[in-house]
Amino acid sequence: MNTRNTRSTPHLLALSGSLRKDSWNRQLAAAAASFARAGGAEVTEIDLRDFPLPLFDEDIEAAGVPESAGRLKQLFASADGFLIASPEYNGSITAALKNLIDWVSRPDGQFARAEVFLGRRAALFATSPGGLGGMRGLNHLRDILQPLGTWIAPTMLAVPSSMTAFADGRLVDATATAQLRTLVEDTLRAIETESRGATNVA
Repeated sequence: MNTRNTRSTPHLLALSGSLRKDSWNRQLAAAAASFARAGGAEVTEIDLRDFPLPLFDEDIEAAGVPESAGRLKQLFASADGFLIASPEYNGSITAALKNLIDWVSRPDGQFARAEVFLGRRAALFATSPGGLGGMRGLNHLRDILQPLGTWIAPTMLAVPSSMTAFADGRLVDATATAQLRTLVEDTLRAIETESRGATNVA
């Protein structure tokens, strides 16, 4: 059962794969959310700390899907798209983000496998203190989400030199700010295009 928003206003989920309270990637996700709202979208920002999950284990799943996983599925199902800031850990994505995807993509009595990812539009971005800005992790995240049926914005944004790109909890680098705004706007246009196509088919 797909419970996506059927109104004209797109609904996005914004999240960071980091659990750290003062994470630069959290700040990057917040900046993306603000651009989406400026573009007319409704945005729900989620903090992974509010959805504690055990490591995915089919024995745990068989005993009962964790309440947090159920709430996350509902949130993902209601969204037209995702704004995901993905920190790079050892050249890949965080364990917390991968575990979330593993739980949320699972079939249950309400959703088929990967149903809450199918047909969604996603903007992927990252920041790190290094010169690559987290791009290696973004490549891995794209390779996970695309087979689940999620459209990924062709341009993924990696913001290097986090220590100078952010100040007082905000993205201040002018180039990165402009690039992030464009990425979010491109994602909103993709949602609008998909929505028009679905309406025409109907």
